[in-house]
Amino acid sequence: MDKTVGIVGLGIMGSAITRNLIERGWRVIGYDIDAAKRAELAQAGVTIAADVTEVAREAAIIMTSLPTPAAVEAVAQAIATSGQPPRIVVELSTLTIADKLRFEATLKEAGHIALDCPLSGTGAQAKMRDLIVYASGDSAAIAQCLDLFGDFAKQSADLGAFGNGSRMKFVANHLVAIHNVAAAEAMVLAERAGLDPKMVVDMVGPGAGGSRMFQMRAPMMVERVYEPATMKVSTWKKDMAIIAEFADDVGCATPLFTLTQPVYSDAMAMGLGDQDTAAVFEVLKKTIVTAPKPGVPGRE
Repeated sequence: MDKTVGIVGLGIMGSAITRNLIERGWRVIGYDIDAAKRAELAQAGVTIAADVTEVAREAAIIMTSLPTPAAVEAVAQAIATSGQPPRIVVELSTLTIADKLRFEATLKEAGHIALDCPLSGTGAQAKMRDLIVYASGDSAAIAQCLDLFGDFAKQSADLGAFGNGSRMKFVANHLVAIHNVAAAEAMVLAERAGLDPKMVVDMVGPGAGGSRMFQMRAPMMVERVYEPATMKVSTWKKDMAIIAEFADDVGCATPLFTLTQPVYSDAMAMGLGDQDTAAVFEVLKKTIVTAPKPGVPGRE
């Protein structure tokens, strides 16, 4: 098997995936518009391409992990006009269904196969290969990518028609939004109750009330340190807008998800946009005010 893959976008997710693939014997042809990221990944063993066209020339399978619809469309156009034989292009980003379909159409017209394969997991999870690939699109192409997915993720599945990967990701992120705010609220409650916050993390996390978000983010809330960010609040706000649009499109009310949105907006207003989403703890700590009640430990 040819263990060569192209990666366009060497940010938090792309760089973590790249390092894991290199450790497992892949030759990675990488490109990013940020010169600092190119230099950093070059030191990690990535073959840095001059542009997207060179990535398409060198790799039959290309993965894209990009921050905006405009960036994704520009990369699709570059691959489509590269003059290369058919490539499998695996789109990992979180975008609207409409953006994904434009990406697919651009590549299909040029003879390439696009796959919609968003990821479940944070940047920290990506470093540990603790990701899930929600793959959708051409089944034969997905089958060709399974070994690749297995070297940077713990699980993948063929979800059928192109776009189903994004639909699954929206459902997962809907829960992430709620669980993250719920974890922050619980930690504020524990603090007000006079409990040792580290003990709360140790005892609540593994129990019935725990969640992956609690286990990952509650320790950051205890320390009140939200850098380096595994998911920036500013990026998450973009993802939440996509989920809200999706829910509206399918006619599904999401009252709990909707209630979390102002919390993230407040985090942005507090200047926490570049911090990890665990920083919503600061929002709730500031805004949740209750009158002291006699006889409750830890209250004066």
